[in-house]
Amino acid sequence: MIPESQLASAVLMIRPLRFESNPMTAESNRFQGKLEMSPDAQNAAAQREFDGLVATLRDVGIDVAVIDDTLDPHTPDSVFPNNWVSFHADGRVVLYPMEAQNRRTERRMDIIEQVDTDLGYLVSEVVDMTDHEQAGHILEGTGSMVLDRANHVAYACLSSRTQLDPLGDFAQRMDYEVVAFNAVDRDGIPIYHTNVLMNIGEEIVVVCDEAIARDEQRVAVMQRLRETGHEVISLSYDQLEAFAGNMLEMRSTDGARIVAMSQRAHDSLGRDQIERLQQNGSVVTAAIDTIENSAGGSVRCMLAEIHLPTG
Repeated sequence: MIPESQLASAVLMIRPLRFESNPMTAESNRFQGKLEMSPDAQNAAAQREFDGLVATLRDVGIDVAVIDDTLDPHTPDSVFPNNWVSFHADGRVVLYPMEAQNRRTERRMDIIEQVDTDLGYLVSEVVDMTDHEQAGHILEGTGSMVLDRANHVAYACLSSRTQLDPLGDFAQRMDYEVVAFNAVDRDGIPIYHTNVLMNIGEEIVVVCDEAIARDEQRVAVMQRLRETGHEVISLSYDQLEAFAGNMLEMRSTDGARIVAMSQRAHDSLGRDQIERLQQNGSVVTAAIDTIENSAGGSVRCMLAEIHLPTG
């Protein structure tokens, strides 16, 4: 197992061209569709928000690789690449099985080739897990799993988009321990992606632990996090619904920790929580209300961390 830093200094982002709320994902994502705008208006607003987040990250020393979406096929959720691909320190790239038919077309080998050739990273192998789709078994990347890369632990709340068979396959292929659990929103509905309720940084974890449905699972998750040396900041349901769990910790090119989140997420946090995060690293925010309301994802969903070795 090649040692891997928890924090990436580079991310891949896909600039949307036909962004809108995706009807094929609405049933399992209760965060989306909270906006009445025409598709053209949604797309224009999402592009402005996307460009603002890119500029914010670059200003603090994060290397952002931006690749444009394609007009055809129509991929309304292409702004969330971390669901279909992950990049690892040993040179492997993993492709994941997706639930919605129109999300499966987000997977583009030309993007992997650009990362390998044009961006100067070394891809040693593509681990293709998409065959699981034939059996209806889904695992949507680092949306479905929150990875403790340094300790090779994958945390995953089970849902229609996060299922045990591909989780086991990922664990075997990538040499990860899986900590699986059930998590629900305040209405008792399964939470569709683990990265909505949880983020693991180098030293600090934020998690809506009250969303973990079973007491024994909650105890097991918290114990494993503490065993790996993490301090836990607990989030409330109100903060989860404001996407506070969907933050991401990275490392700038000059070595500083950067914690990125949406403005809505930041505004939901208490003073003590913000102060603790600021003691850990620089907190940066971007307003992405349209993307959050329309598509039901936030800042972390938009960032596919690049942990690959460089050439």
